[in-house]
Amino acid sequence: MEAIEREGSAQRRLIDGDLAAARTEFREVSELYRRSWEAAHAQAYGRLVGMLKAAVLAGGGAVEARYARAALVDADPGSATAGYARAIAALIAGDDADAEAWARSMRAGDDAFARTAEAISALAAHDEARYAAALDVIVRDFEQRSRHLTGVAIADTGLMLEALAGRRGMTAAIESRVLPAS
Repeated sequence: MEAIEREGSAQRRLIDGDLAAARTEFREVSELYRRSWEAAHAQAYGRLVGMLKAAVLAGGGAVEARYARAALVDADPGSATAGYARAIAALIAGDDADAEAWARSMRAGDDAFARTAEAISALAAHDEARYAAALDVIVRDFEQRSRHLTGVAIADTGLMLEALAGRRGMTAAIESRVLPAS
């Protein structure tokens, strides 16, 4: 619970434009998620994905790789959540073929997984137009959902994807009333 609350605080800092403080807090959130792994079910969303998102948003490549390896040790390869974590880990590693393969496995999950899978596939294909369209759908979905953590939209997926896209020289330039411009 503390990690989720701190993630909301880090998102608020990011949305308020305090990038340095947000990155510091996301690093701390990543560590909180990592420490909570033993208490969480092996397939828990936070265990497989939360720490990766926080690490990406914190901007720590070595931290990302370490968390990705740890998160995937006992992941059920058939779950959409594990597919999500593996696809993110593949994007972090620059393995586009693996990212695309895991994105395909995510499509068996709910609509949110399918939307994220489309964005991951577009990043893996280096298709900027397709990525921008997919990210727009994700951002609109977040804006339509009810607010979480004291009025902050759950924004981490869109923000994480933009961070990964930026490393590839791509961006969708998020246009949102609640998210910072990319």
